[in-house]
Amino acid sequence: MAGTTEKENRQLKKRFEELAEKAYTENRFTFSDFLGMAELALFYDFLDEYGKTPYTVWGGYDGSERQMVRFGSTEELGYEVEFPIVCIKVVPLLKKFADELSHRDFLGALMNLGIERDTLGDILVQEREGYVFAQETIADFIIENLTRVKHTAMRCERCEQPPAILKKEPVEKSIVTASCRADSILSKVYNLSRSQSLLLFQEKKVYVNGRVNENNSGLLKDGDVVAVRGYGKFIYRGIQYENKKGKYCVLVGLYV
Repeated sequence: MAGTTEKENRQLKKRFEELAEKAYTENRFTFSDFLGMAELALFYDFLDEYGKTPYTVWGGYDGSERQMVRFGSTEELGYEVEFPIVCIKVVPLLKKFADELSHRDFLGALMNLGIERDTLGDILVQEREGYVFAQETIADFIIENLTRVKHTAMRCERCEQPPAILKKEPVEKSIVTASCRADSILSKVYNLSRSQSLLLFQEKKVYVNGRVNENNSGLLKDGDVVAVRGYGKFIYRGIQYENKKGKYCVLVGLYV
C-alpha cells in the first residue's frame, strides 16, 4: 500500500475510506496492510479530512515502526478481534557458522520469495537471529519457505512469547542545546549540522507522533515521539534545567 505519487496517495486514502466505511456499515473490524512512516502520516491526514473514525494502530509490539490500522472499536462493536500479526523467529541451523546478517539480508530473502512488502512489518535482528512480523495470511508460507538468508541455512517458528529484543527500553541521553527548536534538538541527537537537520525537515523525513513535521522551528512537547527516516527514533523528555550560560539541558529517550 505504498504511496509515492499523488495518484498513489489518493488511492491509498480511498482505500482508508473504504475500510472505514466497511467497518461502519458491516459492524466489523477491518484492517489495512502494514504501513510505513510516510503511509501512516497519510493516514493521519486522512483522519483530518474524513472526520472521527474509531481506529487502533499496532505493529505487533510497543514502539514498532511499520504498523497496521484497525478500523472499528470494541466499545461500538461489542467484541474484540486481535490484529492478524504473527511474529516469526528465524534462526540459523548452525549458529557458529552463520553469516553476520543485517536487516537488509532478511528483507532481501523475503522479497526473493515473492512476498509483498506491505504484508511485512518490522524485521528485528539480534545475534544472527531475525524476528519477522508478518500478516497471518503469509506467516505459514514464510515458515515453510524461508530456509536461507544470505548463505546461511535457517529455520523458522512462530514466536508465541515476546522476544527479549522487544523489551529494551530507550537509552536516556542528555544533550545541551542553545535552542529548543526541533531542528536544533535533532542536530544534537544525531550529531548533524543545522543545515543537515533543516534538510531532513524540507525532505519530509521527520515525523512527530506519526505525522510529517515540516516545522523545523517548532517546539517539541514532553512525550513527543520523533522518528527520522534513515536515523532512528527518540522520545522527547523535556528540559531538565538551564545552565549558567543560558543553554538548555534536554533529556531524550533514544531507541538504539
